Amino acid sequence: MSIKNLVRKNILRLTPYSSARSEFKGSAHVFLDANENPFDTGYNRYPAPLQWKVKDKIAKLKGIAREKIFLGNGSDEVIDLLLRIFCEPKEDHILILPPTYGMYRVSADIADVEVREVQLGARFQPEVEAILQAANAHSKLLFLCSPNNPTGNSFSPEAIGRLAAGFPGVTVVDEAYIDFSAQPSSLTLLDQYPRLVVMQTFSKAWGLAGIRLGMAFASEEVIELFNKVKPPYNVNQLTQEAVLKALDDYQQQQQWVQSILGQRTLLAQYLSGLDFVERIHPSDANFLLVKVAEPRRIYDFLVERGIIVRDRSRVSLCEGCLRITVGTPEENEQLFRALVEF
Repeated sequence: MSIKNLVRKNILRLTPYSSARSEFKGSAHVFLDANENPFDTGYNRYPAPLQWKVKDKIAKLKGIAREKIFLGNGSDEVIDLLLRIFCEPKEDHILILPPTYGMYRVSADIADVEVREVQLGARFQPEVEAILQAANAHSKLLFLCSPNNPTGNSFSPEAIGRLAAGFPGVTVVDEAYIDFSAQPSSLTLLDQYPRLVVMQTFSKAWGLAGIRLGMAFASEEVIELFNKVKPPYNVNQLTQEAVLKALDDYQQQQQWVQSILGQRTLLAQYLSGLDFVERIHPSDANFLLVKVAEPRRIYDFLVERGIIVRDRSRVSLCEGCLRITVGTPEENEQLFRALVEF
């Protein structure tokens, strides 16, 4: 089935905004086309609308053609654009698998698109048959967060493949935490499943949450739809410069990842020795989901000592749990000392 059969009709008819920088092809030294301030501040010109320099470096790192890459103002822009492109308000719906990342629902609510849920099953894995049975012609997006937030586990590759093959709409695999997982990325499935979108981010392993840059990988046809709908200059110049610098130092990212993985193991060992820790869920992410006795008391106790974790104890299937991000060795030591004091 052509992807165009899933796209909203108004999007297919849309004539995208044509910016001055996208119209001009070639090289020049005098720019009098975009009504910019001519005095050089370093940032008086509009940024590259399609960020080709950044995409070229990402393409080389990921082994993906640059035409199959979209860059957004965080992954949240990618989620928002997916809803705008594929979901007709009040007619179509998305499927999510709680517990999961909260912005899927918030973005759908903003777009006036119904959200349907199929709860995760044993070991927080997708119930493939239940998901496929819940889907119909108006099921336009299925969001799979793997490794999952807030549970930390990866979904099985077999389940992801079955869902990408059988779901009637677009399957979106959110891999914000993939750099911390031993499981291979779903990027390897893109050529096999044309209705698959894989999201990644610079917010976690790259240490660049503050610059807001998310990535989407998909077929060229889907990427063209993203570029058709996005604002003309959605990724600012400061962000593009910061990520180009980071991509030149991939070794630093790898060192951070290895440090976090080592600290994750140590933190789990420390926590397992505390009497009030009932369970530490396996994690492929940079955090641990920890079931404890009296989670709110522990949370408040830590807040009083200037240590903030995430209380997930009221989230379905996460009852009694705190989500603890892996910090620096010094931060993890402070956390452990506070928990021993508690």
